[in-house]
Amino acid sequence: MTDTPATPRRRGAARTEELLEVTLELAAEVGYAGLSIEAVGRRAGVGKHTIYRRWPSMSALLLDALSRVWTSDLDYRDTGDVRADLREQFLRSGLALSGPPIGPVYRAVIAEAQADTTLRATLHERFLATVEQRTLDRITRAQRAGELAAEANLEFAAEVLCGALYYRSLLSTRPIDEDAVDGLLDMFMAAYGRGGHKAVEARRCRASTGE
Repeated sequence: MTDTPATPRRRGAARTEELLEVTLELAAEVGYAGLSIEAVGRRAGVGKHTIYRRWPSMSALLLDALSRVWTSDLDYRDTGDVRADLREQFLRSGLALSGPPIGPVYRAVIAEAQADTTLRATLHERFLATVEQRTLDRITRAQRAGELAAEANLEFAAEVLCGALYYRSLLSTRPIDEDAVDGLLDMFMAAYGRGGHKAVEARRCRASTGE
């Protein structure tokens, strides 16, 4: 795709928003290997100093671009059925992580963070910790409502729930599909849900008979 200057020229917040949009477009088209401050500048029709005034590095720009399209999708619904709400959120997140614009940008930031401890800490603070905390908040509300075992410590459960999905997305060729999500939630509900294994088996029976 041919880079074309952005018109009309914009300033301030509008310019920042435009640069984030351009970064996401390029990430989807060329992947991390083709991204650079210069490439973003050419596509947006600005000099690289315009970008460096806002972001000190390509990774910092990618983090803000990721935040723009992802954090609004991390909120859980609360229908009163914790399993259904977790399932809906995990399937939605899996779809987002599997393709553009979020997938390529997130994988690029993860790769860069392995050699940059500051970026790794920022990535955890801005995204991974947020994912875990919102998951913990949702299952804690379920615990208070009596859906989950009252005595259970749910902090590690939240980490495992999120970690399993991100492992599959980033390090495996296997998809985050309905079978994967249902298997993960079956284990979670068997360990922490009221009725444990009996409740899981009842759900499986209903699913197999189409009820």
